[in-house]
Amino acid sequence: MKVALVGNPNVGKSAVFNRLTGASVIVSNYPGTTVEFTRGTMRLGGQPVEVVDLPGTYSLEPTCKAEEVTAQALEELAPGDVILNVVDSTNLERGLGLTLQLTRLRKPMVLALNMWDEAKHTGVQIDVPVLEKSLGVPCVPVVAITGEGIRTLAEKVRQAAVPPHEFDNAERWREVGNLLGNAQKLSHRHHTVLERLGDASLRPLAGTAIAFLVLGASLGAIWVLGEGLIRCALRPFFEEAWGPLMLNLSALLGGRGLLHDLLIGKLTEGGIDYGGSFGLLTTGLFVPFAAVLPYVFSFYLVLSILEDSGYLPRLAVLADRFMHNVGLHGMGMIPMLLGLGCNVPGALSGRIMESERERFICTTLMSIAVPCMAQTAMIVGLAGRHGPQALVLIFGTLLLVWFVLGVILNGLLKGESPEILVDIPPYRVPYFKGLLKKVWMRLVAFIFEAVPFVLVGVLLANLLYSLGAIDLVGRLAEPVVTGLMGLPRESVGGLAVGFLRKDVAIGMLAPLDLSFRQTVVACVVLAVYFPCVATFAVMLRELGALKTLKASAIMALTALTVGTLMNLVLRVAVG
Repeated sequence: MKVALVGNPNVGKSAVFNRLTGASVIVSNYPGTTVEFTRGTMRLGGQPVEVVDLPGTYSLEPTCKAEEVTAQALEELAPGDVILNVVDSTNLERGLGLTLQLTRLRKPMVLALNMWDEAKHTGVQIDVPVLEKSLGVPCVPVVAITGEGIRTLAEKVRQAAVPPHEFDNAERWREVGNLLGNAQKLSHRHHTVLERLGDASLRPLAGTAIAFLVLGASLGAIWVLGEGLIRCALRPFFEEAWGPLMLNLSALLGGRGLLHDLLIGKLTEGGIDYGGSFGLLTTGLFVPFAAVLPYVFSFYLVLSILEDSGYLPRLAVLADRFMHNVGLHGMGMIPMLLGLGCNVPGALSGRIMESERERFICTTLMSIAVPCMAQTAMIVGLAGRHGPQALVLIFGTLLLVWFVLGVILNGLLKGESPEILVDIPPYRVPYFKGLLKKVWMRLVAFIFEAVPFVLVGVLLANLLYSLGAIDLVGRLAEPVVTGLMGLPRESVGGLAVGFLRKDVAIGMLAPLDLSFRQTVVACVVLAVYFPCVATFAVMLRELGALKTLKASAIMALTALTVGTLMNLVLRVAVG
């Protein structure tokens, strides 16, 4: 027996799933797609039963890949499997539209009336016995974030019934109206403070001001938490505990040789430089776990708070019209926000976009013009000595590149950007335990999906570095870097290392005493010209080899064009 959770987006389906299944869950991609769904196990009558949390959908007539996956999974249910339809009690009309479509599948069903507490608070009264009699399936009021009604819901799964009636599309919404007329009553009440704040979040002027405040606070929290984890826990572990073990292993391997270089990498003054050794057991583990994972954790924590509080859909709607200029809808803001912390989860989250075209545009723009937090910190340190005007030029240019390149890609690539289909839930206080579980699931998925590709990327970079390919690329690029971009010959090595670690590359430019013009050009080119090896590895997985090569060609051409133009303009403007 399998239980399939189905419902509209933002109805608390995942919270119901977490309550039913506990901690043992698996996040997977649906076969043949990049669409994620979650599987877990609940005990029913003393026996384990598989529970599947399918992607949210508004209809069984799909309009995007996620809805296609849900429709296909429902068609593949075996006899005896149960559909657990989760609806938002505060928006029963919309939820019942999907419920009546599900009746046509002729599968045993149970209806979970989630957010029952909010319905009572907002003046919505639902007569559960009348609704049960009309639909012919068990209906259970639940409050997933507190667990109210979950035990009853689990028991009712064993009493799931095949709906006695099924409704054609022509009859569906008329029948929804009849159900609401019989089973729902509304009473007047005044707007709460949170509802007024929610309305203001969607207005152009007030919403934009709120967005800047929320995003500023979010990025600050991510920076403080990520840096704190690195400085107080992870870096000391690698330097004081892991480092001595690696030096002992280095001595056992004789301190040199191919195997030593692959596992440990190059030693610097007899020690390990985690930013530049590029061994699998040194840089290969340090990058994903000590440099990337803290920011991934802090970003997922903040992102989950924004999701569960109800703010993220408002931000997506607010940004939707602007994002269509670059070929994306409003949800394209999420990979950009993730990329500001670390480009690796930014590249992974590109899969939330519905079409291959949107995923390509989203991932390419994020990789080119959205610097990660570590790189941003190094840029501030290097360019800050030239005053705030240098930082304004650098980040202003990156923003302009992001927008102009997005407009160009939107015009050149065939296809359309679908309209955003997102529900606007009321503001809520996140359920902390469920929020932490969501963060944990995302971290585990990141470790299993991204870390192997990071290790492969570090191995590839190590081989290229050992074979002299990085130095060769640096020498070949020297005429362009010095001639067209106006950078000193010594900067070529730093730019070449940028493929391995961009923050390290910027640090290598610090001793060169670059001028104002050279600093601005170097920082912009480093941000634009290629992703770090970890992001590149994830792009290969998400986009495939051909599209990653296309994106890489776009990056190289953009870096050449922008670097040359900035050099010419600044040479005239500031000398």
